[in-house]
Amino acid sequence: MGEVNPPSPLANTLKGTCPRCGQGRLYKGPVQFAATCRDCGLDFDSFNVGDGPAAFLILIVGAILTVCAVVFDLKVSPPWYVHLVWIPVGLALTVGGLRLAKSWLIAQEYRHRAREGKIVS
Repeated sequence: MGEVNPPSPLANTLKGTCPRCGQGRLYKGPVQFAATCRDCGLDFDSFNVGDGPAAFLILIVGAILTVCAVVFDLKVSPPWYVHLVWIPVGLALTVGGLRLAKSWLIAQEYRHRAREGKIVS
């Protein structure tokens, strides 16, 4: 199933689509990959993006939320319960960022034919 002009990894990342055909959905849940592409049959289980995106994302989102919460508190001084807004904001940033990071990594693995730490020729 070679393709003359495969979609760009950035397009796959933003759309959450198959890195081979650019049509099939990459996810079956919020951050869980589908087993295969429903359009071209690419096996997504053969890719391993690991937990790297989650670890980095926790640090990045945590830093962003902490800085925003501290600056907001120092400038506005709201009641304590106003800070509960950071919970859904953090969840949205984490899930959205995780989808983007995992999509980008799987697109890069497909593009470079990487499998379990080695390049397949």
